[in-house]
This record gives sequence, structure tokens and C-alpha cells, in this order.
Amino acid sequence: MRTLVKSWFRDKEYGFLDNGDGPDILILKSDLIGCHYLKVGAKVEFECHMDMGNLRAKNVKLVRQKIGYGKKNTENHKIKRSPFGVMT
Repeated sequence: MRTLVKSWFRDKEYGFLDNGDGPDILILKSDLIGCHYLKVGAKVEFECHMDMGNLRAKNVKLVRQKIGYGKKNTENHKIKRSPFGVMT
């Protein structure tokens, strides 16, 4: 499945993924692959499992988004954009 990060509590090492009209999906730091935390709004891919009656994300990976590096703005200055999502 794919969705966006709704919230992330870095000090508590967990957060929630957006699930549309359904209940939010819990994500723990231990279920992240290749990163230490997530930013709100990052797009992730994951497996959804039931855990004690609640939805929980497992094997969570950041979905890399194509970003327009080096595009020029109206003043002919290059805009360097950093990847949105996970910082390690």
C-alpha cells in the first residue's frame, strides 16, 4: 500500500499514516527500512497488518519522488530542492 505520513513523534519513535476515511495506521520506528524517522507529508510504501485490533504498518519504505533539481526561477537563479521525506 502507499499513503502519506500524517504525523511523526520523533521523541516517542512512532507516528501515524493517513488512511482516508478509516482509522489511522500506526507506524513504529522499528518498522522503518533504510531510515530513522519520517517527515509529515512524505509518501511511503508499506504492508498493513492487524495488531491487537488496530492497523499497523510494517516494512515501511520511503517512496522516492522525482524532484526537479536545477530548475531556474524567473531571476535565473538555480533552485536546489532537497528530497522530501526521510532524513537519516
